[in-house]
Amino acid sequence: MTRNGLIIGRFQPFHNGHMEVLRKIFAECDHVIIGIGSAQYSHTDKDPFTAGERYHMIAEALRSEGYANYYIVPIEDLNRYSVWVSQVKSMCPPFQVVYSNNPYTRRLFFEAGYEVRDSPLYNRSEYSGTEVRRRIREGCEWEHLVPDAVAKVIRECGGVNRITELGETDEYRW
Repeated sequence: MTRNGLIIGRFQPFHNGHMEVLRKIFAECDHVIIGIGSAQYSHTDKDPFTAGERYHMIAEALRSEGYANYYIVPIEDLNRYSVWVSQVKSMCPPFQVVYSNNPYTRRLFFEAGYEVRDSPLYNRSEYSGTEVRRRIREGCEWEHLVPDAVAKVIRECGGVNRITELGETDEYRW
């Protein structure tokens, strides 16, 4: 029987922690469905990249590692939790197991009858989108926190300048 796994994340940006989680899921599943959550958001301090840019980051990172058994699906937020699982199901290929640490996601898919597994966290103090964006904004080293293919996409789409500009304020500084 084919076993498909679903993981949903914002991937703002896709980093080495995400890659480690996906390696684990690829080892456990025949196919992996990667849901790009909050797909409608971009160009904000918290969500600087578009769904298309995030799709490109993930696809390039997985291609560079030789993975081909995956689907990437942008998923917009739906602030009606009672129908969110149905929305996700309607947008994705069939899946049997959901990987998530988010308590809402875990609860909703569990209540819908899915097997839900934890996503392991890898070096969370460094491998987080918040940390990658902070380092970019502050001009610190960040490339080692993301796959090489992702660093290339970030540079090509102007992501460094975008994150830096989005982090600026129009408040008067003394």
